[in-house]
Amino acid sequence: MGGKRFPPRDEGEGGGGVRPLVYAWRYVVAAFFPPTSCKYYPSCSQYALDAVHKHGLVLGSLKAAWRLLRCNPWSRGGVDYA
Repeated sequence: MGGKRFPPRDEGEGGGGVRPLVYAWRYVVAAFFPPTSCKYYPSCSQYALDAVHKHGLVLGSLKAAWRLLRCNPWSRGGVDYA
C-alpha cells in the first residue's frame, strides 16, 4: 500500500511569531511577580517556547494554553516538560 507520505516536520523553525509574544510576557507581565512564585518547572514562558519548538505552532500553543490554565492556587505544580 503506497499512500501519501508527508514530509517530516522541521521542528527547529516552528512558531517564529510566538517567540516575541512570549518574551514580551516575560519582561512585561512576569516582571510584577517574584521569581519564586512559579509552581512549575520550567516556567510557563519557557514551557511555551519549548512546546512550540518541539510540537509546532498549533499544538505547541495549545499545550502552552493548557499549562496556563493548570496554573492556579489549587494545583500542586512540579516538574512538567513540554
